[in-house]
Amino acid sequence: MFSFMDGSSGYNQIKMAPEDEKHTSFRTPIGIFCYTVMPFGLKNAGATYQRAMTHIFDDLIHQKVECYVDDLVVKSLGRNDHLKDLRIVFERIRKFDLKMNPLKCAFGVSSGKFLGYVVRHRGIEIDPNKIKAITEMPPPKNLRQLRSLQGQLAFIRRFISNLSGRCQPFSKLMKKDVRFKWDAECQEAFDSIKRYLLNPPILAAPIPGKPLILYTAALEVRRSTIGPE
Repeated sequence: MFSFMDGSSGYNQIKMAPEDEKHTSFRTPIGIFCYTVMPFGLKNAGATYQRAMTHIFDDLIHQKVECYVDDLVVKSLGRNDHLKDLRIVFERIRKFDLKMNPLKCAFGVSSGKFLGYVVRHRGIEIDPNKIKAITEMPPPKNLRQLRSLQGQLAFIRRFISNLSGRCQPFSKLMKKDVRFKWDAECQEAFDSIKRYLLNPPILAAPIPGKPLILYTAALEVRRSTIGPE
């Protein structure tokens, strides 16, 4: 079972150090003000929030909790265990005075979206909306559209075996001073990726006692390096 939670007001839950408040000053028609909590827009705001969450849930991370900035998921093998785990997490949240947004929380579910993926008991799957966006996409007509396609494929690259090989026909269109021409080879590669995504794999952790197959690749020619003898 899973419970998905989202922090309320995000970075604003982190208090600013009193000596640093002056660095967040801003002017208004009625005077000069500064933030007493960490505002959005600071260069290291995300890293600071993540560091705080890692400190708060230190001994629970990868055991009962997974967190990324203000996104939090509590995971358990069974319903009874889940209630106990939620109590532990809630006590930790209360201890550090964290707030969660109830409108963005889902408790005691068998699946849910986390960081753009669908998390289930059997593993991690691609968000169907991302698959639909690619399968319904028309062939790129220019370099900008091709880069958009490659960006969407890069996000789900872990789910597509040999993605670089499948996208090889696209590489010739990315070269400098090359006229963009979407030929039959590019279309076949595009259609092949679409067919592959109709039945995408599920990422899961290794199961003790079952075979674990490792695929490797090697070059036929040994690489040589040039340097001092």
